[in-house]
Amino acid sequence: MDRLLPSLIIAGVILVVFALMLLGWRARVRRQAAFARPVVAPDALAPAALVAVGWYVATTAADQPLERIAVHGLGFRARATASVHPEGVVLAVRGQRPILITPEHLRGAGRATWAIDRVVERDGLVLIGWMLGDSPVDSYLRVPEPAVAAALVAALQALTPAPATDPAEGIAS
Repeated sequence: MDRLLPSLIIAGVILVVFALMLLGWRARVRRQAAFARPVVAPDALAPAALVAVGWYVATTAADQPLERIAVHGLGFRARATASVHPEGVVLAVRGQRPILITPEHLRGAGRATWAIDRVVERDGLVLIGWMLGDSPVDSYLRVPEPAVAAALVAALQALTPAPATDPAEGIAS
């Protein structure tokens, strides 16, 4: 009986912590309600030039790898497949509808070492920079095979349109 009261107090504290976490997540979703919905991938696409299987880590606001996007199915880690087609990149995250990132919405691709709460070996994540409506975002994938990850980055960079340059200055705008 002398352990009952401390056990109830600990259980109460744990419940309060989980309730606060839920309230925080809901507040984040409300703050991000203005983000556009990603384009759902159509069923009919040209054959994929490359398919990479791995894990979807997160989508964050561009250049803010700690600011997770929580809306429209982009908030949770899961197994994922990224396939590169002439029409764009299809990101199929388990439990969500596959999304299509068209070439005109791609901002670039590269490698990263960390995002949100995931830290891996140097350049262990594939970073896909893209536009979600008018908002620049970065999606991170963990592709375990280094050769496949490098091929995915190369395919994404080839699909990304070249930035416009100012002929007077010769710099990207």
